[in-house]
Amino acid sequence: MRARATAGALGVALLAGLLTACGAGDGEAETVRFTFSKREAIPYMTKVVDDYNASQDDVRVELDTSGVDVVSASFVRGNPPDLMLANYNNEVARFVDRCTLSDLGDTRAASAIRTDLQPLMDQYGRCEGRTSALPYSVMAASVIYNKTIFAEHDLEVPRTWSELIKVADTLADEGVTPFYGTFKDDWTVAQGWFDYAVGGQVDTIDFFDRLAAEGSDVGPRSAASFEKDYTRPLEQMTQLAGYVNDDAPSRAYGDGNLAFAQGEAAMYLQGPWAFSEIAKTAPDLDLGTFPLPMTDDPADLKVRVNVDLAAIIPEGSQHQEAARDFLEHLYRPEVIEPYNESQLGYTPTTDAPPPSDPRLAGMTDYYDTGKVYQGASVLVPKTIPLTSYAQGIAFGEDVGTTMRTLDEDWARLAMRQ
Repeated sequence: MRARATAGALGVALLAGLLTACGAGDGEAETVRFTFSKREAIPYMTKVVDDYNASQDDVRVELDTSGVDVVSASFVRGNPPDLMLANYNNEVARFVDRCTLSDLGDTRAASAIRTDLQPLMDQYGRCEGRTSALPYSVMAASVIYNKTIFAEHDLEVPRTWSELIKVADTLADEGVTPFYGTFKDDWTVAQGWFDYAVGGQVDTIDFFDRLAAEGSDVGPRSAASFEKDYTRPLEQMTQLAGYVNDDAPSRAYGDGNLAFAQGEAAMYLQGPWAFSEIAKTAPDLDLGTFPLPMTDDPADLKVRVNVDLAAIIPEGSQHQEAARDFLEHLYRPEVIEPYNESQLGYTPTTDAPPPSDPRLAGMTDYYDTGKVYQGASVLVPKTIPLTSYAQGIAFGEDVGTTMRTLDEDWARLAMRQ
């Protein structure tokens, strides 16, 4: 019975394949399955797909918004999407390291990408000799500040650590909460407080390269370690945590957006995704951004970035050329630039204009000149509970002890791999 069932299934599969081949030969459009992972931008991308489909008859793109877990399972089953625009993280990097993605180096899209962004891509993984992924949207994040509060207290944007502490002391002395903390949500501590503190003082690319070279030897005697390299900036982070609202340990992301919109603090360590939430309460609030200064040299100022979306075409796709045609469409200036404008992101192409939103202006010069760093929290595999460690430090746990634990976690993971 099992043999007959298997044979029957194979027969159906072969027939389906023949029918598909015949359909393609009869002038039917070739179907491309396009996976898109950013839910808040689905309406925009739906229109892009509809416009593309209406513009020609050779390729029909089907938009798949099923999410990263489903996509990962499709790779395992040998049925990956034909094209993906996905958050570029360790999950996607697994496919890069295993060389399971097509080389996009010869596309027109690749020739338009800023070369100084490649190190950010390489931090997650690389397949030697291939351009496995192309950045599509870069999100920059830094300190959000209330310009009105700063003006009322005659404060300038700080450019050094000493100036930052002076600003915080002045605000506190005058009855204003300097920073609004949302420590209940551990990711807000990791993305903001932890990443800004570390990135403002440590070269993250160099650090993770040195850490990888240590392998399972990371620890008290290694040349690079979390304890050795991160203790100082994180102790400064705990100093800044002394300037937050008293109820920070019980406040979550939503609470922070509302409170900041109501003028309950002068600064907020969040990314531009918070702007739309703040605007629901205070649409006319005058906000700006600036990199968190962690040293007394303004030349060290940088902003945190992440590749919010990257384009990839799996080698397992049966529609390589059709997928490439749609990829080239996605990178046309009239498509990629309005997309990033709508999402408050930076377009990674060489000739793209900066975002027009004035709230991002405080980060643009840093992005344009490559003074950026990738958040350390997103470069640590999710099997290590770094967000919980960052939250623990915000709650008052000892920095050195926590970093030693992180070193031990890293060493064990390196040994297993």
